Amino acid sequence: VQLQASGGGLVQAGGSLRLSCVASGGFFGTYGMGWFRQAPGKEREFVATISWNGGNSYSADSLKGRFTISRDNTKNTMYMQMNSLKPDDTAVYYCAASTVGYADYRAGSYDYWGQGTQVTVSS
Repeated sequence: VQLQASGGGLVQAGGSLRLSCVASGGFFGTYGMGWFRQAPGKEREFVATISWNGGNSYSADSLKGRFTISRDNTKNTMYMQMNSLKPDDTAVYYCAASTVGYADYRAGSYDYWGQGTQVTVSS
């Protein structure tokens, strides 16, 4: 399974971005999916996750509902809409896939990882 994340970029505080993660190979429609991020000098942290059929999804409490995860199994693609971006959101964002299929906030539950896409929010 290969995961390709895209959609990152430079945005001003208060702006929005939409990240995409396209999967090739494997059985995307059976995978639980997640977004994680890692800022310079910090540990990787959970951002959002969604179950295989989209029936269960949630994001980190610290985001206060600013990010929304979704997926389109017909396109083998997961998305994350990021609104009201803050400088603290600056990080490399990674998508990941879990063959278990459930939504899961634990990075160790994921079997496949994408290469990451840089998000930079200027103040």
